[in-house]
This record gives sequence, C-alpha cells and structure tokens, in this order.
Amino acid sequence: MTPGPGPAPLLIACALGIERFALRGGDFGAAAGPVTVLRTGMGPQAAERAVTRALAGSVAPRGGAPGAAVIATGFCAGLAPGMHPGDLVVAEETRDGAGHTPCTGTAVLAEALTRLAWAGPGRAVHTGPLVGSGHVVRGAERARLHATGAIAVDMESAATLRSAVAAGVRPVAAVRVIVDAPEHELVRIGTLRGGISAFRVLRTVLPAFFAWHRSSLLPGGELDGHAAPSDHPGRDVSLRPESDQAS
Repeated sequence: MTPGPGPAPLLIACALGIERFALRGGDFGAAAGPVTVLRTGMGPQAAERAVTRALAGSVAPRGGAPGAAVIATGFCAGLAPGMHPGDLVVAEETRDGAGHTPCTGTAVLAEALTRLAWAGPGRAVHTGPLVGSGHVVRGAERARLHATGAIAVDMESAATLRSAVAAGVRPVAAVRVIVDAPEHELVRIGTLRGGISAFRVLRTVLPAFFAWHRSSLLPGGELDGHAAPSDHPGRDVSLRPESDQAS
C-alpha cells in the first residue's frame, strides 16, 4: 500500500467479516483518496500483523507528507453507565499493556458523526480513552477498566494504531460502535437487538471518516490532534445533535 502522487490513502481496519460487510455497504463517493477496508481478524496479534503488512512500504519520506491515514473501527463494549448499543465512541487515545497511542482529530470526527442521519433521540457520541483487551470483558473487569478512565474496550484498536504509527508518521483514529454496555451486557436478553442497532450505525459512518481524512490533508495540520498524557483520567463527553439538546 504505497501512497502515489495524489492524496494519501485511507486505511479502515476492522476485525470481523460482519464489520467489513457493513462498511463496504457504505457510500465511497466522498472519499478524498484511495480507500482500503481491511479485515484484520480478531485479537491484537492478528491486528498487528495485518496492519503492518498493509502499510509495508507506505512510510513517508523524511520531511515529506504523512503516510496513509488509519482508522480502527468496528464494535466495542462500553464501560460507562448510561451507554447504549448503537452509541459511538471516538477515542482520544488507545491504551493497552504496551502503552498508549494519541489519536488525531478527535473533535473533527465527533462533530462529523453527530451530523449523520443515524443520530436521533437517545443516540450519543462519547469521547475518551479506548482500552485494548485480549478477551471479552464483562462484569467486575468492566468496572475496573472504567475506573482507570477508559470509556470503552475492544480487542484490536490499540494494536492497530500502535502498528500504524510504528510504520511511519500518519494520522490515526479509532471509532467504535457500542454493541453492549454495563446495563446491556452480551449475555442478557436483547443482545440481538443491540447487535442489529450497532450494525446499522456502522453502515453510516463512512462520511465522517472521509471528512476526517480530508481534514488530515489540509495544509498546516488542520486536524485538532491532541494526546492525553498517560496519567490522564479521561473524559466522557456525550455529543448529541442540536435538536436533541434543545429538547
């Protein structure tokens, strides 16, 4: 995946076939450059291998433009009370046992996502740290992770972004759709409904991804990229459409 003379490519990485199916069903007409939807397979090791292979040869030259932008996406588990299946999480940073990776353009993504057609009463976009795990998280472990400041957990985002920046300078982000939450765990009745809701939302996110990608290509670094330091307690900000806020 070697950037050509045109706009830098966008790599969208997800783990599952159903996630890739949802994304491939979106509208690619507004893309600012070449787009690849990569299915990495489940787990941090699979994500690291797949992303490293995909970005091989895409390292930006010294002093040159950044390489391919990378977004990790798919489903996740919410950690904060009050989250619902179908809500979105925009990571300020990804964390796991290997460290943390600051994300680029969190505010750009969050704003773009609130403008999508899926946004309606009860829907929310949460921003904060996204933590990585090698297994499905439930119950007490969910509460322990939330106590560290993280607002959501998944298995691949941290490894995806860490591998992306290891391969060269580039914008990176993580956007996940909540499929279960503290009050809506996967083991409970209603899981199927939550999964359908999350799938429908994932099908609509591409316009926001493309807006973020276009911003990353503007001269002078127009994205609001910022990193929460490693001891940052995190924040959980729910952004809702203006129509909801006024009600």
